[in-house]
Amino acid sequence: MLEINKRIARTWSRFGLMGAISAVGILDMCKTNPNICLVSADTSGLDRFKNTYPDNYYSVGIAEQNMIGVSAGLASEGNCVFATAYASFLTSRAHEFIRQNLGYLQYNVKLLGFSSGVAAGTSGVAHWSIDDLALMRAIPGLIVLSPADAVEAVKMVEKVAEVSCPAYIKLSGGKNSPIVYEDDYDFQIGKAVTLREGADAAIIATGLLVKDALDASELLQEEGISCTVIDMHTIKPLDHALLDRVFETHSLVVTVEEHSIIGGLGGAVAEYKATKECAPRQIFMGITDEFKKTGTRDYILGQYGLNANGIAKTIQNNLK
Repeated sequence: MLEINKRIARTWSRFGLMGAISAVGILDMCKTNPNICLVSADTSGLDRFKNTYPDNYYSVGIAEQNMIGVSAGLASEGNCVFATAYASFLTSRAHEFIRQNLGYLQYNVKLLGFSSGVAAGTSGVAHWSIDDLALMRAIPGLIVLSPADAVEAVKMVEKVAEVSCPAYIKLSGGKNSPIVYEDDYDFQIGKAVTLREGADAAIIATGLLVKDALDASELLQEEGISCTVIDMHTIKPLDHALLDRVFETHSLVVTVEEHSIIGGLGGAVAEYKATKECAPRQIFMGITDEFKKTGTRDYILGQYGLNANGIAKTIQNNLK
């Protein structure tokens, strides 16, 4: 992988998460690993990979269940398989196939759920993927990840390719994704990244909302409130060691995610926190238990207070 700098971060950001993975991450890995395969359920934007490595690319059409079966078959022959489709259909429509082939049989398939969260909101709630973390982390033996930006997305696929076990990667947004990492850093599965230290509250965020959490911390700093900001890129396995430190040093924990407040990052943190004798109060920020009006991603997230201003206001009100 290239050494990360501001120019690379900006370039990959323009590709978006899925674009950076297919045009940079998986493409680069195929140079040294001929067993890398990319399987698509009618996914657009993969022409660069398809044209460069036509023998490593398979399209099954709009058939997510079949895609999991094909991917498992390829993996059974020793291949490292990346399978991609709309997150909403990949994780719900093909859930039984994922549970059996990836969970029970542990085939080496890495699922790339693009347009996750409410990224495809203009297509209606059928395309909202607000329960994918809950569905995937309940499957035994499945790693569950959510990158903060395009740089982390590329690092993520490189790391999951090194381990012979199934994984799900939640990918939101489109092109011109937010930039969190402009310098190189050591990405490790299951090891969260502390981006900022503060004493008043700890914001534990995942996915593209990590950038909004950082922006919220800047707004709160102007009001004399200091916040720790954590990129919890791995939802399973969760970084228990870091959470232990956070619980010991903060009186308020705020989890932020482009996912339902039920069963996602917030639920995973709360489940672990419940095992502690003394633990701080937790505020859940995500998609509440109702479907609001659909529209663009920014519009939908704004309705749920999932932007820098909404996060800052929630923390400020709770600290009062």
